[in-house]
Amino acid sequence: MNELELEKQFNERIARDEKIEPKDWMPEKYIQTHIRQMSQHAHSEIVGMLPEGNWITRAPSLRRKVALLAKVQDEGGHGLYLYSATETLGISRDELINQLHSGEAKYSSIFNYPALTWADMGAIGWLVDGAAIINQVALMGASYGPYSRAMVRICKEESFHQRQGYEILMTLMNGTPEQREMAQDSMNRWWLPALMMFGPTDDKSPNTEQSVKWKLKRKTNDELRQAFVDQTVPQAEFIGLTFPDKDLKWNEERKHYDFGALNWDEFWQVVKGHGPCNKQRIEARIKAHEDGKWVRDAAMAYAEKQINEELKQAI
Repeated sequence: MNELELEKQFNERIARDEKIEPKDWMPEKYIQTHIRQMSQHAHSEIVGMLPEGNWITRAPSLRRKVALLAKVQDEGGHGLYLYSATETLGISRDELINQLHSGEAKYSSIFNYPALTWADMGAIGWLVDGAAIINQVALMGASYGPYSRAMVRICKEESFHQRQGYEILMTLMNGTPEQREMAQDSMNRWWLPALMMFGPTDDKSPNTEQSVKWKLKRKTNDELRQAFVDQTVPQAEFIGLTFPDKDLKWNEERKHYDFGALNWDEFWQVVKGHGPCNKQRIEARIKAHEDGKWVRDAAMAYAEKQINEELKQAI
């Protein structure tokens, strides 16, 4: 069967909502598109541990410490699932890590902003993970089987993270004037970057059309962003938080919230490596990788020893 016939069959399977599995034939562009998106997702989970991990020892109570520690651990697991899923497309873990460290591969722009106060742990959990859930629920229907299945567990755990973050902000908003001010300040700093997490507008996104066609994405960037705004505004109003957007208002005709223009110049600057914490985040990941080399070497030596012992017993 020639490549044109294989691609025709492939597109027919996508149209029937069949899952594509690792041993199935896939167009090279489909493979590379998935490697880019899945690895970016994996990198985001791993880099996303950094601003939160820095607050574990400074959390205000043992309960908060344990919850934040569990959240950071979950995110490490999400990265592992996603790296493993990406490897099924023929790329090695070492290649993926090297792409992150060299800057060739990207991660979510949101993690290049600093977490300045305890309230930021609430904003990251509620807004950042809330935005992630909007995107990831759609990804549960992605056409590539390993990615789709990884999303099932990840979405369950992210929903816990979102509730945890919202509860932190709710507690602060029921506290002292200083605590309420801290929560509002966090909202002011994280709201617009959270909206930009979904990526550029559809007319400026070079990959959205093809990704939707292949059902790698079920909804466009703008559709996901609108769904997030519609979900989040009532939640904020319930606990008394306001938005740093004078144009945010309900549109009765559209049955959606309108919101102001985003600072896409800032977004592209952060994506290109010029955000507040880009350099700091990559340096931290490289250091952690280098510091952990002895653990990887020990694990490989132990595995090799086990294999040799099993071979001796077999002989």
